[in-house]
Amino acid sequence: MKIDFANLQLQYRKYKDEIDKNIQKVLDKSNYIMGEEIALLEEKLSDFCGAEYAIGCGSGTDALLLALLAIDIKPEDEVITTPFTFIATAETIALLGAKPVFVDIREDSYNIDASLIEEKITDRTKAIIPVSLYGQPCDMDEINAIASKYNLTVIEDAAQSFGAYYKNKRSCNLSKIGCTSFFPAKPLGCYGDGGAVFTSDEDLALKIKQLRVHGQDRRYHHKYIGMGARLDTIQAAVLLAKLPHYEEEIKLREKVALKYSEKLKDTHVITPKIKNDRNSVWAQYSIRVKNRDVLQKYLKEKGIPTAVHYPMPLHMQECFSYLNYKEGDFPISEKISKEIMSLPMNPFLTDEEIEYIVDSIKSFEEV
Repeated sequence: MKIDFANLQLQYRKYKDEIDKNIQKVLDKSNYIMGEEIALLEEKLSDFCGAEYAIGCGSGTDALLLALLAIDIKPEDEVITTPFTFIATAETIALLGAKPVFVDIREDSYNIDASLIEEKITDRTKAIIPVSLYGQPCDMDEINAIASKYNLTVIEDAAQSFGAYYKNKRSCNLSKIGCTSFFPAKPLGCYGDGGAVFTSDEDLALKIKQLRVHGQDRRYHHKYIGMGARLDTIQAAVLLAKLPHYEEEIKLREKVALKYSEKLKDTHVITPKIKNDRNSVWAQYSIRVKNRDVLQKYLKEKGIPTAVHYPMPLHMQECFSYLNYKEGDFPISEKISKEIMSLPMNPFLTDEEIEYIVDSIKSFEEV
Protein backbone atom coordinates (compact mmCIF):
# COMPACT_ATOMS: atom_id res chain seq x y z
CA MET A 1 0.00 0.00 0.00
CA LYS A 2 1.24 3.50 -0.87
CA ILE A 3 -0.08 6.21 1.46
CA ASP A 4 -0.09 9.98 0.85
CA PHE A 5 0.98 12.09 3.84
CA ALA A 6 -1.25 15.14 3.17
CA ASN A 7 -3.16 14.02 0.05
CA LEU A 8 -3.44 17.46 -1.52
CA GLN A 9 -4.15 15.94 -4.92
CA LEU A 10 -7.30 14.21 -3.68
CA GLN A 11 -8.44 17.40 -1.99
CA TYR A 12 -7.93 19.33 -5.23
CA ARG A 13 -9.97 16.79 -7.19
CA LYS A 14 -12.81 17.10 -4.69
CA TYR A 15 -13.00 20.89 -5.00
CA LYS A 16 -11.62 21.21 -8.51
CA ASP A 17 -14.59 22.97 -10.09
CA GLU A 18 -14.75 25.66 -7.39
CA ILE A 19 -10.99 26.18 -7.28
CA ASP A 20 -10.58 26.33 -11.06
CA LYS A 21 -13.53 28.72 -11.39
CA ASN A 22 -12.08 31.08 -8.76
CA ILE A 23 -8.62 31.04 -10.32
CA GLN A 24 -10.06 31.64 -13.78
CA LYS A 25 -11.87 34.75 -12.51
CA VAL A 26 -8.54 36.19 -11.40
CA LEU A 27 -6.90 35.28 -14.69
CA ASP A 28 -9.74 36.87 -16.65
CA LYS A 29 -9.41 40.11 -14.69
CA SER A 30 -5.59 39.89 -14.47
CA ASN A 31 -5.69 41.69 -11.13
CA TYR A 32 -2.98 39.62 -9.49
CA ILE A 33 -1.94 42.00 -6.70
CA MET A 34 -4.50 43.11 -4.09
CA GLY A 35 -7.45 42.11 -6.27
CA GLU A 36 -10.98 42.11 -4.88
CA GLU A 37 -10.59 38.51 -3.69
CA ILE A 38 -8.21 39.71 -0.97
CA ALA A 39 -10.79 41.88 0.79
CA LEU A 40 -13.46 39.19 0.37
CA LEU A 41 -11.21 36.53 1.87
CA GLU A 42 -10.26 38.80 4.77
CA GLU A 43 -13.94 39.35 5.56
CA LYS A 44 -14.64 35.61 5.56
CA LEU A 45 -11.54 34.80 7.64
CA SER A 46 -12.57 37.42 10.17
CA ASP A 47 -16.10 35.98 10.37
CA PHE A 48 -14.70 32.48 10.73
CA CYS A 49 -12.42 33.11 13.70
CA GLY A 50 -14.25 36.02 15.32
CA ALA A 51 -11.50 38.64 15.25
CA GLU A 52 -12.59 42.06 14.01
CA TYR A 53 -9.85 42.25 11.40
CA ALA A 54 -8.01 39.75 9.22
CA ILE A 55 -5.11 40.97 7.08
CA GLY A 56 -3.88 38.63 4.37
CA CYS A 57 -0.14 38.47 3.78
CA GLY A 58 2.55 36.59 1.91
CA SER A 59 3.29 33.81 4.43
CA GLY A 60 3.06 32.79 8.05
CA THR A 61 6.56 34.20 8.51
CA ASP A 62 5.43 37.53 7.06
CA ALA A 63 2.49 37.45 9.47
CA LEU A 64 4.79 37.14 12.48
CA LEU A 65 7.13 39.82 11.20
CA LEU A 66 4.24 42.21 10.53
CA ALA A 67 2.91 41.61 14.03
CA LEU A 68 6.28 42.37 15.62
CA LEU A 69 6.74 45.48 13.47
CA ALA A 70 3.24 46.64 14.41
CA ILE A 71 4.08 46.63 18.12
CA ASP A 72 7.41 48.39 17.47
CA ILE A 73 9.80 45.64 18.48
CA LYS A 74 13.28 47.15 18.45
CA PRO A 75 16.86 45.91 18.81
CA GLU A 76 17.64 44.81 22.36
CA ASP A 77 13.96 44.13 23.13
CA GLU A 78 13.18 40.63 24.39
CA VAL A 79 10.37 38.37 23.19
CA ILE A 80 9.52 35.17 25.04
CA THR A 81 8.71 32.08 23.01
CA THR A 82 9.24 28.32 22.78
CA PRO A 83 12.36 26.51 21.52
CA PHE A 84 10.22 23.64 20.22
CA THR A 85 8.71 24.98 17.02
CA PHE A 86 9.51 25.87 13.42
CA ILE A 87 12.30 28.42 13.20
CA ALA A 88 10.12 31.25 11.83
CA THR A 89 8.79 32.02 15.31
CA ALA A 90 12.19 32.96 16.73
CA GLU A 91 13.74 33.93 13.40
CA THR A 92 11.43 36.92 12.98
CA ILE A 93 12.33 38.15 16.47
CA ALA A 94 16.04 37.92 15.65
CA LEU A 95 15.60 39.61 12.25
CA LEU A 96 14.47 42.76 14.04
CA GLY A 97 17.52 42.66 16.29
CA ALA A 98 15.47 41.60 19.31
CA LYS A 99 16.36 38.68 21.54
CA PRO A 100 14.36 35.44 21.53
CA VAL A 101 14.04 34.25 25.13
CA PHE A 102 13.09 30.60 25.28
CA VAL A 103 10.81 28.87 27.77
CA ASP A 104 10.51 25.08 27.87
CA ILE A 105 7.38 23.17 26.87
CA ARG A 106 4.89 20.96 28.67
CA GLU A 107 5.41 17.26 28.13
CA ASP A 108 1.70 16.59 27.71
CA SER A 109 0.80 19.19 25.06
CA TYR A 110 4.23 20.14 23.61
CA ASN A 111 3.16 23.78 23.97
CA ILE A 112 4.99 26.44 26.00
CA ASP A 113 4.79 25.90 29.77
CA ALA A 114 2.95 28.99 31.01
CA SER A 115 4.10 28.37 34.58
CA LEU A 116 7.72 29.04 33.51
CA ILE A 117 7.12 32.31 31.64
CA GLU A 118 7.03 34.83 34.48
CA GLU A 119 10.54 34.02 35.72
CA LYS A 120 11.95 34.93 32.28
CA ILE A 121 10.41 38.43 32.17
CA THR A 122 12.82 41.38 32.44
CA ASP A 123 12.48 45.12 31.92
CA ARG A 124 13.35 44.49 28.27
CA THR A 125 10.55 41.99 27.64
CA LYS A 126 7.97 43.37 25.22
CA ALA A 127 5.94 40.38 24.00
CA ILE A 128 5.16 36.69 24.33
CA ILE A 129 4.72 34.43 21.29
CA PRO A 130 3.09 31.14 22.30
CA VAL A 131 2.91 28.58 19.48
CA SER A 132 -0.25 26.49 19.17
CA LEU A 133 1.70 23.45 18.08
CA TYR A 134 0.31 20.60 15.97
CA GLY A 135 -3.12 22.26 15.98
CA GLN A 136 -3.87 22.58 19.72
CA PRO A 137 -4.05 26.07 21.30
CA CYS A 138 -1.78 26.93 24.21
CA ASP A 139 -2.87 27.80 27.76
CA MET A 140 -3.93 31.23 26.59
CA ASP A 141 -5.79 32.42 29.71
CA GLU A 142 -2.70 31.92 31.85
CA ILE A 143 -0.45 33.52 29.22
CA ASN A 144 -2.75 36.51 28.73
CA ALA A 145 -2.95 37.04 32.51
CA ILE A 146 0.84 37.18 32.77
CA ALA A 147 1.01 39.55 29.81
CA SER A 148 -1.60 41.83 31.36
CA LYS A 149 0.32 41.91 34.67
CA TYR A 150 3.51 43.08 32.93
CA ASN A 151 1.92 45.09 30.09
CA LEU A 152 3.16 42.74 27.37
CA THR A 153 1.62 41.92 23.99
CA VAL A 154 0.66 38.34 23.24
CA ILE A 155 1.04 37.22 19.62
CA GLU A 156 -0.39 33.75 19.08
CA ASP A 157 1.58 31.83 16.49
CA ALA A 158 -1.37 29.89 15.12
CA ALA A 159 0.36 28.69 11.95
CA GLN A 160 -0.79 25.15 12.74
CA SER A 161 -4.03 25.80 14.65
CA PHE A 162 -6.30 28.00 12.54
CA GLY A 163 -9.87 26.88 13.24
CA ALA A 164 -9.20 25.25 16.61
CA TYR A 165 -11.32 26.14 19.64
CA TYR A 166 -10.11 27.21 23.06
CA LYS A 167 -12.90 27.75 25.61
CA ASN A 168 -15.45 28.54 22.87
CA LYS A 169 -13.19 31.00 21.04
CA ARG A 170 -11.24 30.31 17.88
CA SER A 171 -7.48 30.26 17.60
CA CYS A 172 -6.25 33.57 16.07
CA ASN A 173 -8.79 35.36 18.29
CA LEU A 174 -7.30 34.41 21.66
CA SER A 175 -4.95 37.35 22.21
CA LYS A 176 -4.21 40.85 20.96
CA ILE A 177 -2.71 39.50 17.73
CA GLY A 178 -2.92 36.12 16.04
CA CYS A 179 -0.88 34.92 13.07
CA THR A 180 -1.44 31.96 10.80
CA SER A 181 -0.01 30.29 7.72
CA PHE A 182 -1.70 29.00 4.58
CA PHE A 183 1.29 26.95 3.44
CA PRO A 184 -0.13 24.15 1.22
CA ALA A 185 0.29 21.38 3.82
CA LYS A 186 -1.42 23.35 6.61
CA PRO A 187 -4.98 22.30 7.58
CA LEU A 188 -6.24 25.24 5.49
CA GLY A 189 -3.67 25.73 2.76
CA CYS A 190 -3.37 27.61 -0.51
CA TYR A 191 -1.25 26.63 -3.53
CA GLY A 192 1.86 28.56 -2.63
CA ASP A 193 2.86 30.68 0.34
CA GLY A 194 0.23 32.65 2.22
CA GLY A 195 -0.70 33.83 5.68
CA ALA A 196 -2.82 36.24 7.71
CA VAL A 197 -2.68 38.44 10.79
CA PHE A 198 -5.72 38.80 13.05
CA THR A 199 -6.60 41.45 15.60
CA SER A 200 -9.59 43.27 17.04
CA ASP A 201 -7.57 46.47 17.56
CA GLU A 202 -8.52 48.94 14.83
CA ASP A 203 -5.30 50.97 15.05
CA LEU A 204 -3.13 47.87 14.92
CA ALA A 205 -5.08 46.53 11.95
CA LEU A 206 -4.58 49.75 9.99
CA LYS A 207 -0.87 49.77 10.78
CA ILE A 208 -0.45 46.14 9.72
CA LYS A 209 -2.27 46.84 6.44
CA GLN A 210 0.14 49.71 5.79
CA LEU A 211 3.21 47.72 6.83
CA ARG A 212 2.42 44.93 4.34
CA VAL A 213 2.66 47.45 1.45
CA HIS A 214 6.00 49.01 2.39
CA GLY A 215 4.52 51.22 5.11
CA GLN A 216 2.35 53.21 2.71
CA ASP A 217 -0.62 55.18 4.00
CA ARG A 218 -1.31 56.17 0.39
CA ARG A 219 0.47 55.45 -2.86
CA TYR A 220 4.16 56.36 -2.70
CA HIS A 221 3.76 58.01 0.73
CA HIS A 222 5.47 55.87 3.36
CA LYS A 223 4.55 56.33 7.01
CA TYR A 224 6.58 53.34 8.24
CA ILE A 225 9.51 51.20 7.20
CA GLY A 226 7.49 48.23 6.02
CA MET A 227 7.81 45.25 3.71
CA GLY A 228 6.36 43.71 0.57
CA ALA A 229 4.11 41.17 2.28
CA ARG A 230 0.93 41.04 0.21
CA LEU A 231 -1.08 37.87 -0.32
CA ASP A 232 -1.36 37.03 -4.03
CA THR A 233 -4.87 37.31 -5.44
CA ILE A 234 -4.70 33.81 -6.93
CA GLN A 235 -3.90 32.36 -3.49
CA ALA A 236 -6.86 34.23 -2.03
CA ALA A 237 -9.04 32.72 -4.76
CA VAL A 238 -7.89 29.21 -3.80
CA LEU A 239 -8.60 29.85 -0.12
CA LEU A 240 -12.05 31.25 -0.92
CA ALA A 241 -12.89 27.96 -2.63
CA LYS A 242 -11.53 25.81 0.20
CA LEU A 243 -12.75 27.76 3.25
CA PRO A 244 -16.43 26.67 2.97
CA HIS A 245 -15.28 23.04 3.28
CA TYR A 246 -12.88 23.64 6.14
CA GLU A 247 -15.27 23.06 9.05
CA GLU A 248 -16.12 19.63 7.67
CA GLU A 249 -12.46 18.85 7.08
CA ILE A 250 -11.66 19.67 10.72
CA LYS A 251 -14.28 17.13 11.81
CA LEU A 252 -12.79 14.53 9.47
CA ARG A 253 -9.31 15.22 10.84
CA GLU A 254 -10.63 14.74 14.36
CA LYS A 255 -12.13 11.39 13.36
CA VAL A 256 -8.82 10.25 11.87
CA ALA A 257 -6.96 11.31 15.04
CA LEU A 258 -9.48 9.52 17.25
CA LYS A 259 -9.07 6.30 15.26
CA TYR A 260 -5.29 6.52 15.48
CA SER A 261 -5.38 7.08 19.25
CA GLU A 262 -7.88 4.29 19.85
CA LYS A 263 -5.93 1.76 17.80
CA LEU A 264 -2.55 2.72 19.26
CA LYS A 265 -3.60 2.81 22.93
CA ASP A 266 -2.30 -0.67 23.76
CA THR A 267 1.09 -0.15 22.15
CA HIS A 268 4.35 1.39 23.38
CA VAL A 269 3.58 4.52 21.35
CA ILE A 270 2.78 7.74 23.25
CA THR A 271 -0.20 9.35 21.53
CA PRO A 272 -1.19 13.06 21.59
CA LYS A 273 -3.11 14.52 24.54
CA ILE A 274 -5.75 17.19 23.93
CA LYS A 275 -7.03 19.17 26.91
CA ASN A 276 -10.75 19.09 27.66
CA ASP A 277 -11.33 22.84 27.21
CA ARG A 278 -9.99 22.95 23.64
CA ASN A 279 -9.65 20.92 20.48
CA SER A 280 -7.05 20.44 17.77
CA VAL A 281 -7.25 20.83 14.01
CA TRP A 282 -4.54 18.16 13.78
CA ALA A 283 -2.02 19.90 11.58
CA GLN A 284 0.04 16.85 12.51
CA TYR A 285 -0.70 13.62 14.32
CA SER A 286 2.54 13.28 16.26
CA ILE A 287 3.43 10.25 18.31
CA ARG A 288 6.45 9.60 20.53
CA VAL A 289 8.51 6.47 20.07
CA LYS A 290 11.87 4.99 20.93
CA ASN A 291 14.15 4.01 18.03
CA ARG A 292 12.47 6.65 15.85
CA ASP A 293 14.92 6.50 12.97
CA VAL A 294 14.64 2.74 12.72
CA LEU A 295 10.84 2.88 12.82
CA GLN A 296 10.75 5.58 10.14
CA LYS A 297 12.93 3.43 7.87
CA TYR A 298 10.73 0.39 8.53
CA LEU A 299 7.53 2.32 7.72
CA LYS A 300 9.06 3.86 4.59
CA GLU A 301 9.75 0.38 3.28
CA LYS A 302 6.05 -0.34 3.74
CA GLY A 303 5.01 2.76 1.77
CA ILE A 304 4.14 4.85 4.84
CA PRO A 305 5.61 8.38 4.86
CA THR A 306 6.48 10.03 8.17
CA ALA A 307 8.02 13.33 9.27
CA VAL A 308 9.71 14.80 12.33
CA HIS A 309 8.45 18.10 13.69
CA TYR A 310 11.05 18.97 15.02
CA PRO A 311 14.37 17.10 15.27
CA MET A 312 16.41 19.89 16.87
CA PRO A 313 15.11 22.54 19.31
CA LEU A 314 15.85 26.13 18.35
CA HIS A 315 18.28 26.77 21.21
CA MET A 316 20.53 24.06 19.74
CA GLN A 317 20.50 25.51 16.20
CA GLU A 318 23.76 26.99 14.93
CA CYS A 319 22.12 30.28 13.97
CA PHE A 320 21.17 30.90 17.62
CA SER A 321 24.55 29.99 19.10
CA TYR A 322 25.04 33.67 19.99
CA LEU A 323 22.31 33.30 22.62
CA ASN A 324 24.69 31.02 24.54
CA TYR A 325 22.17 28.32 25.37
CA LYS A 326 23.52 24.83 25.89
CA GLU A 327 22.29 21.26 25.87
CA GLY A 328 20.25 20.60 28.99
CA ASP A 329 18.81 24.12 29.24
CA PHE A 330 15.37 22.99 28.00
CA PRO A 331 15.20 19.29 28.88
CA ILE A 332 11.59 18.63 27.85
CA SER A 333 12.08 20.15 24.39
CA GLU A 334 15.28 18.17 23.97
CA LYS A 335 13.61 14.94 25.06
CA ILE A 336 10.59 15.38 22.79
CA SER A 337 12.76 16.28 19.79
CA LYS A 338 14.43 12.87 20.03
CA GLU A 339 11.14 10.93 20.22
CA ILE A 340 8.52 12.84 18.19
CA MET A 341 7.30 11.54 14.82
CA SER A 342 4.34 12.54 12.67
CA LEU A 343 2.14 9.96 10.94
CA PRO A 344 0.14 10.65 7.76
CA MET A 345 -2.68 13.07 8.59
CA ASN A 346 -5.33 14.38 6.24
CA PRO A 347 -9.15 14.38 6.15
CA PHE A 348 -9.25 11.64 3.54
CA LEU A 349 -7.33 8.81 5.21
CA THR A 350 -9.43 5.67 4.93
CA ASP A 351 -10.05 3.13 7.68
CA GLU A 352 -8.03 0.64 5.63
CA GLU A 353 -5.05 3.02 5.47
CA ILE A 354 -5.22 3.79 9.20
CA GLU A 355 -5.41 0.07 9.98
CA TYR A 356 -2.40 -0.60 7.74
CA ILE A 357 -0.34 2.15 9.41
CA VAL A 358 -1.22 0.98 12.92
CA ASP A 359 -0.63 -2.69 12.08
CA SER A 360 2.76 -1.76 10.64
CA ILE A 361 3.72 0.05 13.86
CA LYS A 362 2.57 -2.96 15.89
CA SER A 363 4.49 -5.38 13.71
CA PHE A 364 7.62 -3.26 14.21
CA GLU A 365 7.19 -3.55 17.98
CA GLU A 366 7.12 -7.33 17.65
CA VAL A 367 10.33 -7.52 15.63
